[in-house]
Amino acid sequence: MTECPSFQFGKPRFSQDTFAGRFRHFLDVIDPTTLFVTQKQLQESVELLDGFKQGTLPPDVPDSQLWKAQKIKQAIIHPDTGEQILMPFRMSGFIPFGTPVVVGLLLPNQTLLSTIFWQWLNQSHNACVNYCNRNASKPTSASKFLQGYLGAVTSAVSIAVGLNVLIQKANRFSPASRLLIQRFIPFPAVASANVCNVVLMRHSELSEGIAVLDDGGNVVGTSKVAARHALLETALTRVVLPMPILLLPPVVMAFLEKRLRALQRHPRLLLPLHSLVCLAAFGLALPLAISLFPQMSQISVDQLEPEIATATDLKTVTYNKGL
Repeated sequence: MTECPSFQFGKPRFSQDTFAGRFRHFLDVIDPTTLFVTQKQLQESVELLDGFKQGTLPPDVPDSQLWKAQKIKQAIIHPDTGEQILMPFRMSGFIPFGTPVVVGLLLPNQTLLSTIFWQWLNQSHNACVNYCNRNASKPTSASKFLQGYLGAVTSAVSIAVGLNVLIQKANRFSPASRLLIQRFIPFPAVASANVCNVVLMRHSELSEGIAVLDDGGNVVGTSKVAARHALLETALTRVVLPMPILLLPPVVMAFLEKRLRALQRHPRLLLPLHSLVCLAAFGLALPLAISLFPQMSQISVDQLEPEIATATDLKTVTYNKGL
């Protein structure tokens, strides 16, 4: 059994210098059991952490209890705003609430209306998740949020519908090949739209900058350079994220439909099996994608604006990348 490390307030339990450490950390971040935490349990966790910070905790409080309290607080409360994130838009709710949408995206024989509906629903969910887990050290107006949302939805629907139309008009494909190709259409549509979604939902960070912090969590300054790094890292995770989710299930389902006679005799089993495959792919893809970069990333002061370099003697500062 892994020994519990000494508790460090505001620090991840696992090292963020390695992919394995970030992977274990983000398994905690996306743990869906935190969705069932009551308000009383959340309040107790916050009070426990406040007591640790103020040095008023009794010495017999175990490190494991403190780590659990911090996990609960970080899963529910935004690090910048201090407000509770709505359950469907928490990272711990991304898989449970997002899987039905993925199933809908990958349903075979999509009509034009169903394609538009599922792409709209997916980008609406993504937009809310991006907004609720953004770097909120600077305020974002409702008008900018709406502009970003409309741009993300428009890009997703346009790409998906355009690819579908091209496939339908491609006469050289057999009906079976056309059906298989259509199953892969959601990936380029979603991947492209995800990047648009992140950039459009958070473009105000590029013009206003985000806060960069010293080792004690104190704000050193506001940096547009750090904002560009934060958006680039987040956008890359949004390209990697849908790869296993949207590419594996079509391959697996095509294989199972050919091999399992029970599916041919009982077509009603297709949807529940499809849902399980999508859930497994989602559960694998999310922690892998968001583990590519640490949430609290470091950047050299030399890369930042001159006014920040003169405001601190540190060689590196930290910024919240967002999720």
